[in-house]
Amino acid sequence: MGRFAAGIVSLVALLAAAAHAAPPAASDAAAAGARLDTHRPRICLVLSGGGARGLAQIGVLEVLERLRVPIDCVAGTSMGAVIGGLYASGMTPEQIDHAVRTLDWQEAFRDRPPRQDLGFRRKQDDRNFLVRLPIGLKHGRFLFPKGLIEGQKLQETLRRLTLPDHAIRDFDRLPTPFRAVATDLETGEAVVLHDGDLVEAMRASMSAPGLFAPVDSHGRLLVDGGLAENLPIDVARRMGADVLIVVDVSFPLQKRAHLDSALAISNQMLAILVRRDAERQKRTLGARDVLIEPDLGLTGSADFQVAAQTIRLGAEAALAMRTRLAALSVDPAAYRRYVERRERSAVGARPIRFVRVDAASKPYEKTILAIMRPLIGKPLDAARIARGVTELDGLGLFESVDYRVVSEGQGDGRREGIEVRVRRKSWGPNYVRFGLNLQDDFQGDSQYNAAVRFLKTEVNGLGAEWLTDLQIGSNPKAYTEFYQPLSARRRWFVAPSARVEMRDLRVYARDVEIADFREREAEADFDVGRELGNWGEVRLGVHRVNGNSRARFGDPTLVDRNFNNGELFFKFSYDRLDSVDFPRSGQTSSLQWDAYRSDLGSDLAADRLSANWLMARSRGRDTLMLWTSAGTTLRNTIKPTSLQDFFTLGGFLNLSGLAAQSLNGPTYAIGRGVYFRQIGHGGEGLLEFPAYLGMSFEAGNVWQQRGEVGWGSARKDVSVFLGLDTFLGPLYLGGGYDTRGVSAYYLFLGRTF
Repeated sequence: MGRFAAGIVSLVALLAAAAHAAPPAASDAAAAGARLDTHRPRICLVLSGGGARGLAQIGVLEVLERLRVPIDCVAGTSMGAVIGGLYASGMTPEQIDHAVRTLDWQEAFRDRPPRQDLGFRRKQDDRNFLVRLPIGLKHGRFLFPKGLIEGQKLQETLRRLTLPDHAIRDFDRLPTPFRAVATDLETGEAVVLHDGDLVEAMRASMSAPGLFAPVDSHGRLLVDGGLAENLPIDVARRMGADVLIVVDVSFPLQKRAHLDSALAISNQMLAILVRRDAERQKRTLGARDVLIEPDLGLTGSADFQVAAQTIRLGAEAALAMRTRLAALSVDPAAYRRYVERRERSAVGARPIRFVRVDAASKPYEKTILAIMRPLIGKPLDAARIARGVTELDGLGLFESVDYRVVSEGQGDGRREGIEVRVRRKSWGPNYVRFGLNLQDDFQGDSQYNAAVRFLKTEVNGLGAEWLTDLQIGSNPKAYTEFYQPLSARRRWFVAPSARVEMRDLRVYARDVEIADFREREAEADFDVGRELGNWGEVRLGVHRVNGNSRARFGDPTLVDRNFNNGELFFKFSYDRLDSVDFPRSGQTSSLQWDAYRSDLGSDLAADRLSANWLMARSRGRDTLMLWTSAGTTLRNTIKPTSLQDFFTLGGFLNLSGLAAQSLNGPTYAIGRGVYFRQIGHGGEGLLEFPAYLGMSFEAGNVWQQRGEVGWGSARKDVSVFLGLDTFLGPLYLGGGYDTRGVSAYYLFLGRTF
């Protein structure tokens, strides 16, 4: 996340922790976990909410372990529930520390899987200039997600870390008894979670409203526990605690000098509300209780990138209370017994015997089982299960994909399996996306397009989709496709489509425009294909095109007035690119054969081969891309006036010194080396975005005969550009120079690679 997004996270997370305390609806029964030594006091750890500031609690746990202070129960809210839940599950402070330091927090708070993990069809959604955010559409109303983050990645991470305790439903039976505090969104009451799914409890406790989607659990819609009780001292008392160790990482009040913006003032207001409840809870502490308040300064609730520093400050705060904590320590033998009791059992000894879905997931059972059934017979392994979850998530249909380990039968007949739980996007299954595209060469040639896409998913039980694109502007277009998978695994498919489009066709001679035509095409296709995992696809089909053109200026005989094409085609596509805006890793490639045939209604008979390959590699902020494209016409019967059937070059990164599509011919080839460096992270404000400074070297041309292809006849161009990764897509401002003495300048918004 950029700093602006992090600011939103900080603001909403504080909101989730801000409210007057509401007393729990009912008292918990005393926790059942017994001490090893009944002569010492029962010690309970209380961990507050605070977002990334809560990582300081790991440092406190490390000091408690060093001082041999046993913990008999844990109560936590929000991030305190996550840290406390992991500790209660049997993880050591060292293991929690390692998990936190090695976790990619940006990825954990990003719901969309990395592009490499998306289903291949969802990757193709990026091959246009539409904004990535799909908005729901129902009965003429726009629908939006219930939170900025659905929590999918974070939930997967917690599931993996707590897998050894998958069978425990009563939190008193965990290695350390545990309570998590959430808030009922309907009533505002505190909900003390003491049983059920541990991951679900931790996830519910930190579901900041507006940031994370609420969790439907225990028959209630649950959000961040900080709304009702950010410092759950009362909860710990009801667990039978004799002594409390309380760690408060709430955001501090700021001095006047720091209250210099609307965001700072809003944060101060929320912090006041948080502290009001915290102070009430703290006033109930007794003389034997220990209060630890790490001095975290201005560390924000979203500053996960400074985890090491935050953990260290937590340890320092605990060490400052060494004398009081040492009074609670036990001898080495007793602490060793305490550690042994908390040790986790091994995972994976038993194989997975079955896969099933919960009742609410029945509409998607065929798809789920097709993907997850290969797990049957394999050892229980979180990484292997996560790959199946990622594949399901990559389909782009679900708001959340989760699983739990379940058992069937008793005694020797007992079997362990996986129950998968998916929830359709609450703002689906119909979506709309908008987009804007522009090109300007600063010499009077400007093109602007605005587009909207309507996507209807789940048309039938096999997951058919109906896609419709409408575009207005310089290049008006209407396109519709019905995509029908032929099996639950969604590998084989058929895809009939139709398109009507208008575009400009310019004719150049020696880099000077001599004619301009307006072309209209109507096309009908029928494609059959197969997805190759999530990395590739093969398609073959029949295309039929009818078109006409009219001259706007220049010789009208330069281009055929009417034309017809009928063809068979085959295309292989590979895509493992991490981004189509500013790629930093991966590759993408395609190979296509088009067979124009007169018996299919074509005016000509010819075969065309075309190929494209791009690879990106990065180190730090620097990225190098190698990109090549080529095509040729076999059995060339294309007339010189059939320009719509020629390959074209010219424009940004396609011989950047030349005007767009100013070269055309039956054979072409171009190679590019593109370098760019990230010069800004963006995110300080709504209109600031990651920025890149780059340059390219390009060599290529179009030729009338393949024998003419060569380095000597290729044109050589260079470009320099400034790129911004905006909400609307990549924006480029740049210029290109051709070694034959021509140059061009560009303002370009839209997809490039």
